[in-house]
Amino acid sequence: MMVCCGVLSAGVVGPNIPLVQTTEQQWKSVFDINVLGTASFIKAFAPGMVENHWGRIVTFASMAAKDGNPNLSIYSATKAAVVALTKSVGKELATSGVLVNAIAPAVIETPMNKNTSAEVLAHLTSLIPMKRIGKAEEVAELVAWLCSDKVSFSTGAVYDISGGRATY
Repeated sequence: MMVCCGVLSAGVVGPNIPLVQTTEQQWKSVFDINVLGTASFIKAFAPGMVENHWGRIVTFASMAAKDGNPNLSIYSATKAAVVALTKSVGKELATSGVLVNAIAPAVIETPMNKNTSAEVLAHLTSLIPMKRIGKAEEVAELVAWLCSDKVSFSTGAVYDISGGRATY
């Protein structure tokens, strides 16, 4: 059996502005990367996994998909779309041997957040009961588990890694 796991971690935050100030082009740009990029990856790699009767696909959503973040309506909406996409494809492939699950992190110390203002990071950290930003290594451990053969009865699920921020 060929072991195959696809991890879709590419994403952009987009503008940090109120919804009424956003433009159609900003929506299209973030949607193209966060949603269409994820769908395109799945379309490209899932058929081979199905043919091999085994595969793991891990998408990246966000706590913003569940909670919505003020002034990040575009990002929040696109990550909610990734959740719905993951759930749909997880059900479509449920009997194929290919499992599709999502990870919804709270704020994680990554290059994506290097330009995030100190005030925004402080606000996001204040929402986390552990009172700290997550580490990429912590997320990597969850990814490794979801890509393993130890996971056999989970598809279309969303795994929070939020330091306690998740409320549902």
